[in-house]
Amino acid sequence: MDAQTEHPAEAVRKSPEATGAVPAIFRKGPSSVEFKKLRKRLLRQTREAITDYGMAPVVDSGTARPKWLVCLSGGKDSYCLLVTLMELKWRGLLEVDLIACNLDQAQPGFPPEVLPKWFADNEIENVIVREDTYSIVTDKIPAHRTYCSLCSRLRRGILYRIAREQGCEAIVLGHHREDILETFFMNLFHGGRLASMPPKLVNDDGDLLVLRPLAYCAEADIAKFARGMEFPIIPCNLCGSQDGLQRDEVKQMLQGWEKASPGRLGIMARALGNTRPSHLMDRALYDFMHLRPGSTESGTGVGVGEAEEPCAASLGMTANLFAAE
Repeated sequence: MDAQTEHPAEAVRKSPEATGAVPAIFRKGPSSVEFKKLRKRLLRQTREAITDYGMAPVVDSGTARPKWLVCLSGGKDSYCLLVTLMELKWRGLLEVDLIACNLDQAQPGFPPEVLPKWFADNEIENVIVREDTYSIVTDKIPAHRTYCSLCSRLRRGILYRIAREQGCEAIVLGHHREDILETFFMNLFHGGRLASMPPKLVNDDGDLLVLRPLAYCAEADIAKFARGMEFPIIPCNLCGSQDGLQRDEVKQMLQGWEKASPGRLGIMARALGNTRPSHLMDRALYDFMHLRPGSTESGTGVGVGEAEEPCAASLGMTANLFAAE
């Protein structure tokens, strides 16, 4: 089995330390068994997401390798993303060239020397662009309102431009499992729709991919990894300084659920990839109008004839009832 078809769980079984010379970035971090397991888990989950959603391009022999623009904000998530992708590439499991990109948005207190030094110390190809989006955001949005929406739109547009200038086919973002779940509940509670951030999409202009390889990775694991690797974290002092954000409320809600029932967030994340259109209420997604007894086809071509499934909560309560007898 070659490197392209090898199962993700098999591909990360051997440590880099056992295979020869190791890049400097991989020699950092604790040598404990627990940390090695954490690192392998993040590596495996990242490769699984890349495989499941067809993120990695098929590279023909004799052609130039595609480039990915890996967006590095200086936060724990983007550091973890970049280092994990670097290791996959080093192992021969990711046939792309990586360019780390930091967008300096001219926020007060941003330390401009941190990332250039980190890139240089670890011999990482990079591009740093300074664009004063901070002044635009603070001028357009009142201080008591959240900046995230406008800030992200401006940032995304600049990153698209940089990706095109660098000849990249994709921009790669560090959103993890909890980010995706939080966005789902934000849309549910405040947007009136069932939607989140997909692991892979094409931009509106149709010329670039947007990838989220950490879609399966838990935030707690990423935080532990970042602490172990001692990444030079740069906090966001723009939106991060505003209290009472709706996303913060959703985050606290999810953390409360996970604390009360460990493993619940993993189940919820799997649910996003296991939908039943015929068991929802979206008439554009499922042809309820033409659904009749004995029908075998749907105008939308999905799901007709699915048996009604019992509620999981009802099944659980029934099992508990009989178990008590």
